[in-house]
Amino acid sequence: MVSTAMPDWLRWLSTGVALLLALRASAAGFPLPSPGSDLIGAALVVEVAGKETLPDLARRHGLGFEEIANANPGVDPWLPGAGTPILLPRFRLLPVAPREGIVINLPEHRLYYFPDPPPGESPVVWTFPVSIGKMDWRTPLGVTRIAQKVKDPAWTPPQSVRDEHALRGDILPAVVPPGPNNPLGRHALRLGIPGGAYLIHGTNRPVGVGMQVTHGCMRLYPEDVEKLFGLVAVNTPVRIVNQPYKWGWHDGRLLIEVHPPLQEDAVDPPSLTDLMRLIVEATRSAPRAIDWPRAERIWREARGLPEAVSSGAVQ
Repeated sequence: MVSTAMPDWLRWLSTGVALLLALRASAAGFPLPSPGSDLIGAALVVEVAGKETLPDLARRHGLGFEEIANANPGVDPWLPGAGTPILLPRFRLLPVAPREGIVINLPEHRLYYFPDPPPGESPVVWTFPVSIGKMDWRTPLGVTRIAQKVKDPAWTPPQSVRDEHALRGDILPAVVPPGPNNPLGRHALRLGIPGGAYLIHGTNRPVGVGMQVTHGCMRLYPEDVEKLFGLVAVNTPVRIVNQPYKWGWHDGRLLIEVHPPLQEDAVDPPSLTDLMRLIVEATRSAPRAIDWPRAERIWREARGLPEAVSSGAVQ
């Protein structure tokens, strides 16, 4: 059984090296982990200054609303209080997917971009928080590509979206021109998904980034989509996955990272049987002694923090 005296994020933070890595990664680019590891980034704890809100801190540190709120249960997002310590979850397991192109993990509300490294340089991964489609407007899963890059896009809202807004007394025009009132922001990446106008784009309402609130598109902070727009090329592959329960390895230990499921999946909540299946899959070729009480706590809390559930010793 593994000792549970100190959470992994607190142990990594206390090394000082972890803090340095977190600060150096402020631009959202992280070195890819060495072979045998799936963990990037590091934890960082800051104190609330003045009337700062959790959304203020989230945007400043490259986080979305739900991930900072889930990492700090019991803290009022809008009135956290000056001096309150806030854990910034700037560390995470990479999704179980090919490390190429763009990977978007919907329950995590996060986009990963794996560029081809220039000759002689080490590979990196860029990662940004995203908003995704709400229950009745689901963001589709699967593999596609960047079909088009558009600077200062106009927005042509579908009739279904115009009808929805009209029910609230909000009459949308047939076309919203580029400008500060355009919900797409200044940069848009059109996906090659048949039968749907799905975009990765900016926003004129950044507070909602990192939530399940869109009509199917993926919405980034304006500064993040501008960065991504400059990095990616047309035909970059895009893989959209649904992985609320991630697992991976670091220092020979099995880590799990649990996020709340999507709204449409919450009607059938995960059980401890699902946890057991996850760990059985993860340890199929690398048996470990599992700290089951700790694994159950991580599973139940769903804070989105990667924590070890095994020792580094092979069973």
